[in-house]
Amino acid sequence: MSTVLVVEDSLTDMEVMTSYLQQAGLSVVSAKSGEEAHEKLHSHKPNLIILDVVLPGQSGFELCREIKSDPDTSQIPVVICSTKNTDVDKMWANMLGADAYLFKPVEQTELMRTIRQLMK
Repeated sequence: MSTVLVVEDSLTDMEVMTSYLQQAGLSVVSAKSGEEAHEKLHSHKPNLIILDVVLPGQSGFELCREIKSDPDTSQIPVVICSTKNTDVDKMWANMLGADAYLFKPVEQTELMRTIRQLMK
């Protein structure tokens, strides 16, 4: 079973995404901060990571850059999922190595289509 690490500090958004992912037969590991994400990243070895941008402490953008610059985690697809809906944010995410950028509230079909494409 494939594992998705969801890094999200909003309980509501976390519950919605977890539900969508579990319905698709995926295992979900959750983290509420960049620090917690680092711990779970190394203990669970996820197949894909979904990152919020605004997180306590470290931003999702910073975390994405670290994930993509670490040889142990650089091959894991990263999906940024944020309320920040500007071309600048999408460009920034792309420059930092994100594999996809979705806007909140995320639609189930769009999320699952993106994940299927990235986990092939």
